[in-house]
Amino acid sequence: MSDKPSDKPSVSDEEWASFVENAREQGLGTEEQSKALRKVRPKKPPKARKAPKRQEPAGWRTGPAWQEMNGSAARKRRVKGVLGIVLAAAVAVVAVRPQLVTGVLPDGVTSALPSSWTDHPEDTTPLAAETARPTAAPDEVDPDRPTLKEPFKGSPAVRWADGAAGIELPKQVKATGWMSQKQVADALKLSKEFLVAANLDPAVLKGGKPSAALKLIDPKQPDVRQELERGLAKPTEKNDPTTLFSRFEPSEVRLVGAVVKTRGHLTVEKGKGKEAGAVLVRADYSFVYPLVQARPGADEVVRTIVRREVVFAFWKPGFYEVTPGRLDLYDWHSNVGNSYCDRGAGFYHPAFHEGPEATTPEPSATGPAVDPYDRSKTIGELPRGCGTVTRS
Repeated sequence: MSDKPSDKPSVSDEEWASFVENAREQGLGTEEQSKALRKVRPKKPPKARKAPKRQEPAGWRTGPAWQEMNGSAARKRRVKGVLGIVLAAAVAVVAVRPQLVTGVLPDGVTSALPSSWTDHPEDTTPLAAETARPTAAPDEVDPDRPTLKEPFKGSPAVRWADGAAGIELPKQVKATGWMSQKQVADALKLSKEFLVAANLDPAVLKGGKPSAALKLIDPKQPDVRQELERGLAKPTEKNDPTTLFSRFEPSEVRLVGAVVKTRGHLTVEKGKGKEAGAVLVRADYSFVYPLVQARPGADEVVRTIVRREVVFAFWKPGFYEVTPGRLDLYDWHSNVGNSYCDRGAGFYHPAFHEGPEATTPEPSATGPAVDPYDRSKTIGELPRGCGTVTRS
């Protein structure tokens, strides 16, 4: 007979409640009740989930941004017969929004233009913290080209919080399930610690091993930890560590500055069904990484946007085998904008349009375009496949 834990409790919640009531009516003492209860309630947790297969739309990882960089090679390949129409439309656009042109001109040229053409201050007012999923995508902003000094220019992320400050814990915390108010607060802090270690640690972003994040996973959940370790050691399409950790190949790219923009929220709920007996912390966050090619003198800035939905489970000690101060990595999904789908697992590979490493549209990017800043839908509601992004 196998002692492998079952996915379901050995008794239903109704049978469990009846058993507790009968024990009390029989006058069993606390110690006697505890011994009796352990015979019908499993001490081990439900079978820990292994790292999920790479689920679509995790393949949404490509897309030259800035509407194809305001005149990239892809745009030049359009049929010459429409050139006159495109040119006429461009003149009309410049008359109304000259910043679309001035944003890509050298400083020496823009300084000679009328001030009405160059004065277009960007709204950088910080947004209030997100407490729930928004109902719509962020408003469009002037597609100004980012620079080494202003890597978030022309992006909704310019108003997002910096790094770990964007992972703001809920202000109102209350007891949930088996957890007291303090225990819920501790679970939220632990969840934030994991998100920071997995998505914001400078060493991890440079391709390093996410050791701090791995140490937070409960050792009583060995299959998940082992699969993540295997993926980090030898990434494959089916076991790609970027489904959980943000990593870039240091020989290809480097981060611009020390700031990663962050936005999202954490929620807490009592587990139901097969999650009964756990308190679940759900995280939904987007991270915006400004990048430049690793070669000396590179100055073209692009951005990769990563959205993650992660569920952490906290099981009741005594009834389930758990390690205090660790978390159960229960489920996770990711969606990535501006990273090629077929350039190798283990790292993100953003698209550039200048220099010797300039990239072209990916042949497999046949899906519809997606706005990577639109957080109004869950990842599961997004189109499947490998497509392009409308902006970055």
